[in-house]
Amino acid sequence: METQNNPIEVYKKEKDGLDILKDIQELAVSHDGWETLDPGNRERLKWIGTFFCKPTPGQFMMRIRIPNGHTTAAQLHLFATLSRQLGNCILDLTTRQQIELRAVKIRDVPQILEALEGVDLTSLQTGMDNVRNATCCPLAGLTRRELFDASPAGVEFTRMLLNNKDFSNLPRKFNVNITGCLENCTNTETQDISMTPAIRYSDRAPGFNVAVGGKMGSLMKIAQPLDVFVEPQEAAWLAAEITKLFRDEGFRDVRTRGRLFFLIEEWGIERFRKVLQERCGKTLEKAQQEARLPDKTGHGGIHPQQQPGLVSVGLCVPAGRLSSNQVDELAYLAERYGSGHLRLTTDQNVILVNVPEVGLSSLLSEPILRHFSPDPHPFLGGLVTCTGTDYCKLSQIETKNIGLRLAEEMARRFPEAPPVTMHWSGCSAGCGNHQAADIGFQGVKAQLNGEVTEAVSIFVGGRSGIDPKPGERIVELLPVSLLNEVVSSILKNLNVLTKVIRPRVGEKRVLMVPALTAPDSGNGANL
Repeated sequence: METQNNPIEVYKKEKDGLDILKDIQELAVSHDGWETLDPGNRERLKWIGTFFCKPTPGQFMMRIRIPNGHTTAAQLHLFATLSRQLGNCILDLTTRQQIELRAVKIRDVPQILEALEGVDLTSLQTGMDNVRNATCCPLAGLTRRELFDASPAGVEFTRMLLNNKDFSNLPRKFNVNITGCLENCTNTETQDISMTPAIRYSDRAPGFNVAVGGKMGSLMKIAQPLDVFVEPQEAAWLAAEITKLFRDEGFRDVRTRGRLFFLIEEWGIERFRKVLQERCGKTLEKAQQEARLPDKTGHGGIHPQQQPGLVSVGLCVPAGRLSSNQVDELAYLAERYGSGHLRLTTDQNVILVNVPEVGLSSLLSEPILRHFSPDPHPFLGGLVTCTGTDYCKLSQIETKNIGLRLAEEMARRFPEAPPVTMHWSGCSAGCGNHQAADIGFQGVKAQLNGEVTEAVSIFVGGRSGIDPKPGERIVELLPVSLLNEVVSSILKNLNVLTKVIRPRVGEKRVLMVPALTAPDSGNGANL
């Protein structure tokens, strides 16, 4: 397929993205003047998780791969140290269970890569046209509400793809979720590959049903059932085969059509399954009995584990942002009260695990839990935000402070509200999963009385799980200054507070503030 009009494909033909590993020492020494980086190398740096941040010239973000969101106190202490010594003391949790270091200089990247290896981590392939961090239930192996522990499949799949050129030149990014949790704790339906717990009818053996082609972005697309069941020990292999099929057949001419969704849209799911089966060289088993419950959780709060006498303590991290000192404090809590292990969630929160019940009261009295509460107001507990204009060149608005202030104000106005998720994406790339939330916000720039102002489009009724549905846009081009009153009205009039989060039957409304118009914005194609 012709790709000369796609500069990223040109860069990849010139040199595989992973080859930047061989060049990083030289680049670090010779490019303390970051302005001299040529465009190809600036993009290739994303293959080692190093992103130039236009809002902060000369500073880079590094995204750390944390398979399944399983991390340790030692790793957190390292993140805090790196951020304090080589960054700006700010770290962000992502919706793929990762951590991002801010304000890194390119001269320090080799040192950071070496330090990460020392705690068994890497930033490899966390950006651009790669398989991104494999997500999983954060309490895999611990929660009582799982069919089985699916995390080994995610670890094995990650081992297969890292630093492997068979997987380093995909048409676009590729998201994979492999979970055995029964409570829909990850947005599986928005993934390129979704593996969810299922039970074989004949012998009641556990495994995964597989769906493909989900995505976020300008429009949320729900993964289509592939009509395939795979046993846990073959899940990583099948995920790799699907990835390689996408590598070979996905569209490369226009980046906006580079996701797996568009290949399946053109082929149809039956042809995709047929070609996959031929490539696998064996008959793929038909989908089996769905095992998931209608429940949805983020695993926040205190829950008994499978292991007798132990509990998990899910802590709310407001807007997913931490300071280096706070990261050290969380690591300290894991060491003192647990086993030194923590889990990161796709809702940008942190879970302390393996906490003995006998030490729970002492843990709950720790001062830091006033900020990272295990029992936050639902509006705060359900808040997810993308990076926003603080560090992302694509974002149209600042998200974290605006989202946090709105959540706090709604908590004040509706103190008895049930759980309500509010997700923020600063642009159409959808990094905050705004269309999978009860109320979602997509940032836009708008013109009001001839002046550019920050505004949002508002979506309601989005959800993932066994009955997924993209949020429906009901408000368009609303200035952020009007959020408090408009969101209060939405909460009352669309019955969000009774958890019927959808427009009334037969009613479809898109509201626009008449004085606003929207200029064009970017689509996030090169993240």
